[in-house]
Order: sequence, then structure tokens, then C-alpha cells
Amino acid sequence: MNKTELIVAMADQAGISRKDAEKALKAFTDVVTDELKKGGKVQLVGFGTFEVSERAAREGRNPQTKETIQIEASKAPKFKAGKALKDMVNE
Repeated sequence: MNKTELIVAMADQAGISRKDAEKALKAFTDVVTDELKKGGKVQLVGFGTFEVSERAAREGRNPQTKETIQIEASKAPKFKAGKALKDMVNE
């Protein structure tokens, strides 16, 4: 499912216009992004948690030249599914 299909499904499920569903989805993604930028997390009980994962600096290899390179530390967004979501997927 892509973004457009998600907007259509949300509009149908909630009984709202596609324009309103698109606004709601944009607001949700903006709020989650802003919170993750601040280093926080967004927890939706039963669904899951969006949080930031810290990756330490490490050594890697260039597969073409086999040369050792230094990979900088970074942050990555992460989603951890909640128990209710896992249970529904595994039914």
C-alpha cells in the first residue's frame, strides 16, 4: 500500500473526505518527525512505538576495493510493534 492508497483507505474507514484524511496523515507524520528530531519517542499503546536508535561509529569495508573505512555515528528512526499489533498480524 502506498501513501495515496493509505489516504483513500483512511478516508473510507473514518467516513471523511480524502482531503481531510491527507491532512490528518500529514499532521501525524509531522508530529512524529518533530518528536524524533528532539530525541523523544511516540508511544501508541497496543500499536507500537516510534523512537530513535543510536548507531555507534564503527569500521567498515568498501566491497569494491576492500579498503577499511570509518563509518560515523548516526541516529536512525525505529518502529517497535506493540503486543496487540503483533497478535493481530499473527492470527
